[in-house]
Amino acid sequence: MSYLQIGILIIVAFFISLVLTYVEIPILQNLKAGQNIREEGPKSHQIKAGTPSMGGLAIIAATVITCLTSGGMSKDMGVIIAAFILFGLLGFLDDYLKVAKKQNLGLRAWQKLVLQIIIAAAVAAYQSNVSIYGTSVYIPIINQHWDFGIWYIPFVAFVVVAMVNSVNLTDGLDGLASGVTTLVALFFAIVAVNFGINAGGIFNSALAGGCMGFLMFNKNPAKVFMGDTGSLALGGGLAAAAIIMNMELMLPIAGLLFVLEALSVMIQVVSFKTTGKRVFKMAPLHHHFELCGLKETQVVALFWAFTLICCVIGLVII
Repeated sequence: MSYLQIGILIIVAFFISLVLTYVEIPILQNLKAGQNIREEGPKSHQIKAGTPSMGGLAIIAATVITCLTSGGMSKDMGVIIAAFILFGLLGFLDDYLKVAKKQNLGLRAWQKLVLQIIIAAAVAAYQSNVSIYGTSVYIPIINQHWDFGIWYIPFVAFVVVAMVNSVNLTDGLDGLASGVTTLVALFFAIVAVNFGINAGGIFNSALAGGCMGFLMFNKNPAKVFMGDTGSLALGGGLAAAAIIMNMELMLPIAGLLFVLEALSVMIQVVSFKTTGKRVFKMAPLHHHFELCGLKETQVVALFWAFTLICCVIGLVII
């Protein structure tokens, strides 16, 4: 695989996603699949109530179509796509329940967690039995693989669940999750070319293009939201591709923003329950920056820039 192929795949996925997103917006509006805004969130976000959600379907479709027509299908690619779609279906079910009930509640937390672990364990089991590296994981900087042994499947399950929920938490501002995912996916596409990993390169290129096409309608002011349908699929797809590439430890480096968003929520909850005090003005982290006085577009631009720096650092140390 070459950089030229990455560019072609990105362009193909971009236009497919652009068209599908344009088509799905009126359909979602007619279905009254509008986003319910949390009452405890920033007051400035209440104006977004009713914006079509579940738009992540376009990203999923564009990515899968591009992968299937790339001419690079393999068992590894099949596993990545399967995980990507399954997480998307999980998110779709959650979104459907929210829309049907007209409240910001969907599947119970434990239900989502169990299903996420099952999908993650299946991907880990496949990789440990098929990969030439077995249960080994690539360690950046030292450029070696370290064998996790019996801890491989639990480790991978943790990575997937953490990634899926981190992306989900990041999806709170117009264009934030789709823009950050574009950069992280592009990072992994470049890494895949450098290491000669076709499946990872094709999928991440298609995912980057799919997110870029969707971003044209998701940027501020957003005409459509990806919903859990999109955010769970993006997190699951990135994680599954990283697993197939044996690059799990690169996720928290290139995708450090996802990690910080999740950590901000955990720190906030623990602090409030133990001391009654909040560390942040509001969690996840992007809301804290908003309440500090930054405009939504400024926060998104700042977080995109931060992710770009993290990706560059990742390319340097890998």
